[in-house]
Amino acid sequence: MREKKTAVDRELERLLGDGPGSRLFEAMRYAVLPGGKRFRPLLLLVSGEAFGGEAGTLLPYACAVELIHNYSLVHDDLPCMDDDDTRRGRPSCHKAFGEGPALLAGDGLLSLAFEVLAGAPADAAGSGRKERAVLEIVRAAGVRGMIGGQWLDIGYAGSAVPEASYDDLISKKTGALILAAVKAGAVLGGADAAGLSAMEEFGRNVGVAFQLRDDVLDSGKEAEGDGARTRPNSVALFGTAGAKERLERAVGRAVAALDGAGMRSEELRYLAYGLLILDEGGGHE
Repeated sequence: MREKKTAVDRELERLLGDGPGSRLFEAMRYAVLPGGKRFRPLLLLVSGEAFGGEAGTLLPYACAVELIHNYSLVHDDLPCMDDDDTRRGRPSCHKAFGEGPALLAGDGLLSLAFEVLAGAPADAAGSGRKERAVLEIVRAAGVRGMIGGQWLDIGYAGSAVPEASYDDLISKKTGALILAAVKAGAVLGGADAAGLSAMEEFGRNVGVAFQLRDDVLDSGKEAEGDGARTRPNSVALFGTAGAKERLERAVGRAVAALDGAGMRSEELRYLAYGLLILDEGGGHE
């Protein structure tokens, strides 16, 4: 897993090398390098390899997913959204570069992700795997996924959110890109219908677990006075104990999906079980 993360970091470093508008690329690099545990690209790589995919084919798709994820963080931190001053223990991008440059840096990361996807290799068999994988990723980044979830998030900020609406929100804002990473990897690896079904169940539950963990950690920070604003979260809905219980159930369902399909990937299990580590130094970002 460390080797996979290193490969992702090196490729992101290459993709974000000095380019036109060096100050813009500096802001883009600041948002991505260094930092992050690369949870989503690791999911894509591990999912793909579980079905026989090759690392060289999978890596560009994994990096594109990480670029999309980091664009969303830059925009999420802006004053018009969550208004967060810090990210990964240092000033957020708009605090370091200004709001306008941060907005454009996020746009640049998203555009670069599409460029990487367009140039990513297709499988030699020409079976349409690339097109299917790209569709999963792009759809997850759009109005049916992250952007739709952000829309719901800002709409409910500061107010009570019904449980069903919260489930819909997290399945889009957080879960969509995680699920897309898992499914895109499986598609690129050549998974059959049963394998894809198992990975969809795995990815959906990992996405839920990821947000539940995030909510528990955020509730602790807000209790210390570090919360930028009140946003919909599972701790407010179910209490800390209830959120933790739901987190454990979601991880259990994710692993059960692997077991039911006879998938023996210890790396997929590692990524799922890591979400049960409830401290900032462990688990996944």
